[in-house]
Amino acid sequence: MEIERNAGHHSYRCWLTTDEYERLRNAAEGYRDDLIVRLGGEVGLRSFEIPQLRPEHVRRTSDGEHYRLRVPRGKDTSGEGGKPRNAYLPREVERAIHLYSNSEEIADDEPLIELTPRSVQRVVIRTADRIADETGNPDWWKVSSRDLRCYFAH
Repeated sequence: MEIERNAGHHSYRCWLTTDEYERLRNAAEGYRDDLIVRLGGEVGLRSFEIPQLRPEHVRRTSDGEHYRLRVPRGKDTSGEGGKPRNAYLPREVERAIHLYSNSEEIADDEPLIELTPRSVQRVVIRTADRIADETGNPDWWKVSSRDLRCYFAH
């Protein structure tokens, strides 16, 4: 894992390898926490976007082969407030959403992950902390939900 200190802040950017990302997924406590990690790392969602999702936001593309995920309020850099956006949704993550929503009996119009954005961040931190404790590697204590989005972008 490559660690970069954010200038002027007491935070870090952690560049996860594929093996490290998989280790984080494997350390997740339960399907919900794994889904949170996957939505950040494989769909590129921010912690404030994940609680907005409902099963009805999953859409199959017109070719019938791919999926998109409608995010009601994405990050808007114009300063006018969040606007809807469509994120690419890998088939494996679509399947995980489908299985999770069915097993938890989540209706199409109900929140998929009923947590606050801060609680989503805590899930990722808690999962990474568990790896730090198991391995003795202090770099894991620096991992945050933002690093999942960096993993996705990389």
